[in-house]
Amino acid sequence: MIPVLIWALISLNVAENDLDALYPDLEHSRTIYVTENGPQLSVVAEKTKVVSRRGGNATLPCTILRDQTLAQNRKMRIKWTKLTSDYLKEVDVFVAMDYHKRSYGRFHGRVHLQGSSAMDASLVITEITLEDYGRYKCEVIDGLEDGTAVVSLDLEGVVFPYYPRLGRYNLNFYDAEQACHDQDAIVASFDQLYDTWRGGMDWCNAGWLSDGTVQYPINTPREPCGGKNTVPGIRNYGLRDKDKNHYDVFCFTSHYKGRFYYLIQPFKLTYDEAVRACQKDGAQIAKVGQMYAAWKLLGYDRCDAGWLEDGSVRYPISHPRRRCSPTEAAVRFSGFPDKKHKLYGVYCFKGHN
Repeated sequence: MIPVLIWALISLNVAENDLDALYPDLEHSRTIYVTENGPQLSVVAEKTKVVSRRGGNATLPCTILRDQTLAQNRKMRIKWTKLTSDYLKEVDVFVAMDYHKRSYGRFHGRVHLQGSSAMDASLVITEITLEDYGRYKCEVIDGLEDGTAVVSLDLEGVVFPYYPRLGRYNLNFYDAEQACHDQDAIVASFDQLYDTWRGGMDWCNAGWLSDGTVQYPINTPREPCGGKNTVPGIRNYGLRDKDKNHYDVFCFTSHYKGRFYYLIQPFKLTYDEAVRACQKDGAQIAKVGQMYAAWKLLGYDRCDAGWLEDGSVRYPISHPRRRCSPTEAAVRFSGFPDKKHKLYGVYCFKGHN
């Protein structure tokens, strides 16, 4: 074994000497790169974010770049999936292969390929819902070749902090999801909260976000909210136990199809009278999310405190003035009063398709 090893070392030394003789200017430290042919198929998205609204339509771009030397493949597979907010799984949205096409779950009947050309894998989503917000992956498989691209679908809307009649810090994550849903909203994402913080939101109570973290936005640092000498930002408690930990929640809602309005009545109402008054007017008592959407997206302004569906009393001010939110535009909150008190009006919502 030793003679063979000596022979190999001598051969290597001779080979290096031959190279030195042929290439005297070549450095002794050499790196050799071995490359193969590049990918023959790739997928690109001309835009990484598309903005729409609830009830609207959106086209998520996805273009296939395919080597022309590849033979035509009728079994090329296009698949769209939605990434969950924690990125732990993917939800099937749409699959197409040749003439075979299929949509899944709540996307059924609302999605199709734009198909402007054989290389266009863009996905069209119609009648967008709040739950459609998020990141989508376009994946194309052609034999042994494949490529992916990710596109975000953003929605015009508003983030609002919420807690129920039980009081603050009473919601585990699943209760928080239900609380937002009951108020015509979904649990907000970190990106949505971040955009709202940049827009000036300052809220000192921690709330759930859709990725299972608990955070809150601070623009004016102060002692009860992380410390007076800290910088503005989003305070982060990190991931929390979705069953055992209890906080408030940040909800997100978008445009609606319908009419939000204050119902003119000759007298103030109890909660039950408010519910019946809206029903008599062919409507329903409005939800918190509907008030926030009307205020933020439509500029709704009314200085009359009124009952809402969750038993709270609020009023939306878009134009600050004396006795009506003098310092800022906001949805003013009067708490959860006794439902038997005849002290308030009522806000109604009349939906339409």
